[in-house]
Amino acid sequence: MTSNLWDSAATFERGVTEKVSFVLLNYVDLLLTALAVSLGLTELNPLMRSLLAAPPMLVLLKIVVPVLIAWLTPGRLLVPALLLLSLVVAWNIKELFILLS
Repeated sequence: MTSNLWDSAATFERGVTEKVSFVLLNYVDLLLTALAVSLGLTELNPLMRSLLAAPPMLVLLKIVVPVLIAWLTPGRLLVPALLLLSLVVAWNIKELFILLS
């Protein structure tokens, strides 16, 4: 059982959909955050707010780290993170629509 759980760790052989979705949702979140801040909105997450002042760290956190997490984590263990990231992206889109309307 345990070996089956970790079969996809450190590979992209299994759980490709979950892994790619996790990385893409992180990229979309980064783009939406950058767009919102450029339009005058404020980042609510204190960690992200401080990273907006340090672009290299922001790139590391939102681009490099998700790829490493997706590579090292079995796809099905990413499902809770996918649900949370989907909610965050939906929230960002909603806020942008409210701002632009």
